Amino acid sequence: MADKIATRQAYGEALVEIGKTNNNLVVMDADLSGSTKTGMFAKEFPERFFNMGIAEQNMYGAATGLAMSGKVVCASTFAMFATGRAFEIIRNSIGYTGANVKICASHAGITVGEDGASHQTFEDIALMRTIPGMTVVNPSDATATKKLLKQIVEMDGPCYFRVGRAAVPVFYGEDDDIVLGKGNLIKDGSDVTVIATGIMVNEAYEAAKVLEAEGISVRLIDIHTIKPIDSDIIIKAAKETGAIVTAEEHSVIGGLGDAVAQVVVKNSPCPMAMVGQQDTFGESGKPDELRKKYHMTAEDIIEAVKNIKRER
Repeated sequence: MADKIATRQAYGEALVEIGKTNNNLVVMDADLSGSTKTGMFAKEFPERFFNMGIAEQNMYGAATGLAMSGKVVCASTFAMFATGRAFEIIRNSIGYTGANVKICASHAGITVGEDGASHQTFEDIALMRTIPGMTVVNPSDATATKKLLKQIVEMDGPCYFRVGRAAVPVFYGEDDDIVLGKGNLIKDGSDVTVIATGIMVNEAYEAAKVLEAEGISVRLIDIHTIKPIDSDIIIKAAKETGAIVTAEEHSVIGGLGDAVAQVVVKNSPCPMAMVGQQDTFGESGKPDELRKKYHMTAEDIIEAVKNIKRER
């Protein structure tokens, strides 16, 4: 896990790899191809790439038309502009019709960094989860990004695919199984379960190592597919460990924490804590400094685990 690669970089590389064998793939961007890394696909396959300009609503409307004509479309912009500015089009044109469009949004969460509160979206997963039939995917590293993107391109129907700006540790190996809709058991444990998504999986892994050294047995699960969520792995963890801490680079309102809580409260209620953005806006700053200020680090996961154990 020494290498650090931004998931947006892996997304751009994966598009090129997929494009070489799938002539039906079309990629679109809202004048941000350098940042979202779709420029790699544009260079390799210019006839299948469309820069739609700073017009996100129009881009997702046009993506729907292409999908209805038989293409599979990956349409990219920043997460704030995709889920915020273009929500109505995504809901009514893509979601309502079940169009085969993949909303591949980059620069999500607090690690957008210096771009500040206007660009740091903590609401995107919540918004996309509410759209009927929308698959929601939040990969943890470059390897997961490539494996999961291939699977969502192969599936039929709309999907929200969330990637980030900052370089993050490569957590998974090339031979690891990462399957759409199935949570990954990273390590087993008996005292508490930490369920993480996106870049917080690596933070949770680091936290688990510290906690294990202190005698606390941690079960660690990566939920990369937030919708449809893997209820079985969550229910099993709730029953066997009796406590759950969730960790996400997203608001605790409407994100992974809420999704896990819905499963737990219906099937096997247990104490829960949620590490994530606590109903606040962000601000401009270095990504690592912002994660510390807004309590999305391994240290914050450690504290949440210890608190929930004390309360039991």
